[in-house]
Amino acid sequence: MNEFIERHGPMRVWAAVVALLAGVVTLAAAVFPERVYVDLIWQYYWGPVVADAHGWGCVAWAGGEQVPCNEAGADAGPTASPGYTFVSYAGYIPTLILFLTGIVLLVRRLNIDRYRAGFYALFPFMLFGGALRVVEDANVAAFRDTGELAIELPWSGFLISPLIYFTVFLVTLVAVVASVWLERNDHVSGYEYPLAAIGTGLLAVTVGYLGFVAATEPYATFYPWLLLTTLVGATVATAITWYGIEWLAPDINRGTRYMGVVVIWAHAVDGVANVIGLDWAVAFGHSQNLIPKHPVNEAIVNVTGSMLPASVVDVTGQAWPFLIVKLVAAVVVIWIFNEEVFEESPRYAILLMITVVAVGLGPGTRDMLRATFGV
Repeated sequence: MNEFIERHGPMRVWAAVVALLAGVVTLAAAVFPERVYVDLIWQYYWGPVVADAHGWGCVAWAGGEQVPCNEAGADAGPTASPGYTFVSYAGYIPTLILFLTGIVLLVRRLNIDRYRAGFYALFPFMLFGGALRVVEDANVAAFRDTGELAIELPWSGFLISPLIYFTVFLVTLVAVVASVWLERNDHVSGYEYPLAAIGTGLLAVTVGYLGFVAATEPYATFYPWLLLTTLVGATVATAITWYGIEWLAPDINRGTRYMGVVVIWAHAVDGVANVIGLDWAVAFGHSQNLIPKHPVNEAIVNVTGSMLPASVVDVTGQAWPFLIVKLVAAVVVIWIFNEEVFEESPRYAILLMITVVAVGLGPGTRDMLRATFGV
């Protein structure tokens, strides 16, 4: 096997495996549409996306149509709900591993250096991913208000988890390849400059679209003070945490250096956005506070509400421990990524750091902008 991979090249072998798997799944769905497509692909993978796109709690397969479960007849086929199941995880996890393998092979093939510069250049793409997800939230709001999707399926499906991860990945991949090409052909002095510019442009266009929707459609409203408070709160929390580390345990920061600031800020945005959205959205003009969409958020809110007396909760809210959890998690990550990790394998360390930031900043940006634009 090793000889075969070395003879043909790891990248070609990886591409062949991906093409083969895609071909097998497509062929099986075509030959056995009921058993493979409806009972497996639709029920566990595409059906949840359809339900999420419409804001339905449940969608049913009824004679080739996809309808809300409460409108399906007794002879309807399988049903699906937004979210993940053990079956979907069984498909998504190997797919994720396969894509991560492709990323590692691509980084090797492109022979990218200046890893830290690439880390900072990819920062706008992490914000872009969260903002792009809010476009789909606005799409659901449009459906609730008008009965029509502003962005029709299947296109809106690529803005919903987990497909949005692959969408952002492919967009980022094209941007990285184009930026490296510009550097190798002496059009720019470093690939990080066009890469950061592309990410910033995509983010500006996405947020601009959300602003346009808020200005022209009745189902969205702009809450600027909520956005400003979230950003300022996250920045203050980051500064306190960072300088606290520098004062009490400066060795923790020596591996990541200023990348640690980005890690803390990314998770602080997620924490502050949840605290404001879940407890104080009404203070900024919302008709009601937001509802937690993630199990961890919901668990923390429930535990805090059950442990503290109502008189305290009325003052502090229930979601504030989530911010502390996020900050502690960020500090632990910085501590793990010490100088030795970066010296032994800087390439993999940076890839993991990018993943850590994306895990915090993607959902955090979504929560922040969802509350900011009222969708």
